[in-house]
Amino acid sequence: MSRDRNSKSKPKRISKISNSGSPSKPRTQKSARPRVEKSEESKEPKAPKEPRLMSQSEAKSYEKSFDRTSKPTGKRSGKSFDTRDKYVKGDSKFGGKKLFKNYVRPEDEGEKTRSFVQKRRFDKLAKEVPKETIRLNKYIANSGICSRREADELITQGLVVVNGAVVTEMGYQVQKTDKVIFDGQGITPEKPVYVLLNKPKGYISTTKDEKARKTVMDLVANASPYRVFPVGRLDRSTTGVILLTNDGHMTKKLTHPSFNMKKIYHVTLDRKLDRADLNAIAEGIRLEEGVAEVDSISYIEGKPKNEVGIEIHIGWNRVVRRIFQRLGYEVELLDRVMFAGLTKKNIKRGHWRILTELEVNNLKMMSS
Repeated sequence: MSRDRNSKSKPKRISKISNSGSPSKPRTQKSARPRVEKSEESKEPKAPKEPRLMSQSEAKSYEKSFDRTSKPTGKRSGKSFDTRDKYVKGDSKFGGKKLFKNYVRPEDEGEKTRSFVQKRRFDKLAKEVPKETIRLNKYIANSGICSRREADELITQGLVVVNGAVVTEMGYQVQKTDKVIFDGQGITPEKPVYVLLNKPKGYISTTKDEKARKTVMDLVANASPYRVFPVGRLDRSTTGVILLTNDGHMTKKLTHPSFNMKKIYHVTLDRKLDRADLNAIAEGIRLEEGVAEVDSISYIEGKPKNEVGIEIHIGWNRVVRRIFQRLGYEVELLDRVMFAGLTKKNIKRGHWRILTELEVNNLKMMSS
């Protein structure tokens, strides 16, 4: 009786339709128990699933499949684009194809490395006057006389002569073979060089010697790419400082008596110099050219009385030796220790050095 009551109170269970479309058979009481237990378990809340990280191999296969399935949308997808690969690997990254189809490589090797700025400079130089000629103001400025602007003023004043004719035209072109004269002195468009030499004994102060004797030019052969000339002269047995330069304008001023370029000599006599003779030399000794005026003369402190220092500005030939010979003394050693403010300090005998910019400026101020 109880089994019938339960069947009446509970409605009959309708089975779901299977995928094949045929109704499933009603389950028996034995199979109903596990079904009820399963439905009760399904009512319980499910725990959230933890995300699982993909391995590198899975990620690569996923990216490959994503690249194959995705369509181009105008934006890059898949692997990130690395610009470094483009510039490191070059055309090989893109299958040997040229990135710029319209770009034509220059045939000339020089054109290949020439930048835009270099090309502009090259074109500018190509339009200039050939190197065989040079503007007159630049010619004068290169000789070391003055600046280009000052050279223009000298040209307009008619102080520059080219090949025997006065030139006042601005922008006049001069050839290397032309003879340019300023202030009565020939000039050359070379960079001025000033060499200070500590001359040893046995050398003469000329550029050439007919007797094939040693000259100061042998000592300064490697001092300058230009040909330099001695400023003034020292006789063969005289030692000391001597200046050599290619600046003809400077040479003329340094050797002209009106500029009073002072020179100091260390004199060693064959015997002691009397005080009376020393005073006589200080007052002036008459020679063939006139009275040899001496700026100063004194004994050298800590040296014997036969060694004296003498300062003089006149440039007569062998003037120091002749002054003492006039009073009966013979000069055994004569050493010039200063010329136009330049000394032989830190220059060994027979050695030379290039003047500093400050020393050159001082020379220009003294001769201005």
